[in-house]
Amino acid sequence: MHVGGGEEEMRRQEGEERRVVSMSLLHSILPLTSGAGRSIVDASELHLWRADGDLFIGDEMGLLIRDLKKRYVAPDGSVVPVIDVPALEIGDGKHAALIGSSGSGKTTLLHLIAGIVTPDSGAIELSNRGGATTDIAKLSEAERDIFRGANIGYIFQTHHLLAGFSAMENVLLGMSFTGRKADPSWAKKLLTEVGLADRLDYKPGKLSVGQQQRVAVARALANRPGLVLADEPTGALDPVNAQAVLELIRRLCKEVGAALLLVTHDLGIAKQLESVVTLSEVNRASRTQVAA
Repeated sequence: MHVGGGEEEMRRQEGEERRVVSMSLLHSILPLTSGAGRSIVDASELHLWRADGDLFIGDEMGLLIRDLKKRYVAPDGSVVPVIDVPALEIGDGKHAALIGSSGSGKTTLLHLIAGIVTPDSGAIELSNRGGATTDIAKLSEAERDIFRGANIGYIFQTHHLLAGFSAMENVLLGMSFTGRKADPSWAKKLLTEVGLADRLDYKPGKLSVGQQQRVAVARALANRPGLVLADEPTGALDPVNAQAVLELIRRLCKEVGAALLLVTHDLGIAKQLESVVTLSEVNRASRTQVAA
């Protein structure tokens, strides 16, 4: 294996996170139209996410991964396998922790599930109780952005809040990405639930690290997603705040009926969820890395 593969993957992940956050916030501020004023995504395309006439939005979701593979080409031209998962399933509304060593592909797997990056091969099927199933790997980039905004909440390792906007405005921007009308009462409720009722008008620079992450949690739940992906959401927090944030994520996910896949290196955190997935047990690429 190429020695610098882990560092190269981390740089690539950071770049992809910046891209998807930038695009999400851009779509939140600007309407989804072309320069000529024509809608970029026609309403008829929403059939991808319909089941019996209902939009595939706001329902519990399940995840099924089949034969998923992702490789990167290192600067020296060598091929670095990062993900090789024959099968992984999370039931509707279930909460699971994903653990693994640093550089083992945990963040890459979350990025694949969210459609931030695309796999080389395989299926990533998200389904709701109504019977609608979408293989996010088959969607275009624009379709993946819209699907993610409507159905998936993502909590990054860093909060990615807009510095010039208040806590309330950051949550409202997250709502507007779907094209639906923003719901200030729900945004306020979420921020109240995470203990920031008296900080609604505070900008990120006036909030502590723990408070910033609480805003990020509220933003991730703003659209009542069916699936929440959390990438080390407690990694930068002290034990007390880490436990508080974990409890907030779990409680809010249960409130909206969202499934949860949470990446952590803390076994104490992981064991509090319904199930624990060890990446090396499901990802043949990470076993190859360890052997190398």
